[in-house]
Amino acid sequence: MSGTRRDNLKQGMRVRVVQKQDQRSGKLTEGVVQRILTKSGTHPHGIKVMLESGIVGRVKEIVK
Repeated sequence: MSGTRRDNLKQGMRVRVVQKQDQRSGKLTEGVVQRILTKSGTHPHGIKVMLESGIVGRVKEIVK
């Protein structure tokens, strides 16, 4: 499943996100979705979410 479509994401899902400061390096941070911040249905760089840890980033991978 792609992290660029909002309907693929739900609260409580485990995902890997890239934070703003890590976009150049591509370093991913894993966590559980607390809130979905992007309002539109899709976003080419990934849907922006807030993780339970408070980290905000764009979803690059959904962990099975």
